[in-house]
Parts: sequence; C-alpha cells; structure tokens
Amino acid sequence: MSRVGKNPINIPAGVDVKLQGNLITVKGPKGELKWNAPEGMNISVKDNTLTVERPSDTKQFRSLHGTTRSIIANLVTGTSAGYEKVLEINGVGYRAQVQGQKINFTLGYSHPIEFELPQGISAEVDKKQTVLTLRGIDKHLIGQVSANIRSLRPPNVYKGKGIRFAGEIIKLKVGKSGK
Repeated sequence: MSRVGKNPINIPAGVDVKLQGNLITVKGPKGELKWNAPEGMNISVKDNTLTVERPSDTKQFRSLHGTTRSIIANLVTGTSAGYEKVLEINGVGYRAQVQGQKINFTLGYSHPIEFELPQGISAEVDKKQTVLTLRGIDKHLIGQVSANIRSLRPPNVYKGKGIRFAGEIIKLKVGKSGK
C-alpha cells in the first residue's frame, strides 16, 4: 500500500469537493480548480475527508495511487490557502517591475525583458525591486511560472548574479588563479 496514497485528505470548512466520474472539482474561498483523475482510481468523500483507493496492485495503479492523492491534496490546499513562491534577483542593476499582468525585468541584457503572467497568477515586488513574490491557487502553475522566470537569467556560478528561488544555495566556483 502506498504510504502517501493511504492517508486521507481533510477538507477544511468552506471548501466544496464534487466528484463527477473522473472529474474532480474543488471550490474554495480562493477560487475553483478542476482535475481529471486517472481511470480506475476509486475516490470517495465522507464527512469532510477524501480517500483515494486503487482497484488492484498492478504497477500502474501503485504508481498512480500516491500521485493522485497528492494532486487532490494540492487542489484542496490551493483553493483554501493558496500558494506562493519567492524569487530573489541578485546583481547590480538587476530589477523587476510589475505592471498589471506583466513583469518587466532588467537583467543585464541589452534590452528589457517583458514576461506575461498567466491568468490566476499575481505578482508583487518589494521596494528594492529585487524580491519577486508570485501567488496563486494552482501549485503546478506557480512552480512552472517561477521556473520560467528563473530561466530568464539563471544564477551565475562564479558571481551568483541572476534570479534564484528564495533560500536556494548556489555553490560558487573560484575563478581563474593567476600564475
């Protein structure tokens, strides 16, 4: 039995979960998310707890059991509390500005970079314009958007300049040694 998959999901007050065949709809105070569960997974809701069970012990269902449970738990958490990712911008003159659903980056290139945020994601920049906070209800989308932003200027391994996740440790290499 999957250690992750066998754990029940507690549904907090204010969150409504509906099952229609394989389509799971989670509606909460922050918004609404839908997800198509894999065929064959048995999902049931009883007394504010949701459980996921697999029909057999085949390799395919064993691998889908914990994943299905985790994705549904992320839907419930996202609609009730939401998710946020923090990115740090390091480098002289490197900064970000939020204008509606667009983020304008100055990252040391010869041109500014304009990044369009997808619907459902909001961004904030601190006063120094070096800490970018992304917020949303979809954990997968937040992670993908933050990875796309990081890829605009990944951290340099020699000086550490670039965009990194908050708390990410970059092991800096030593430069050339003179003779």
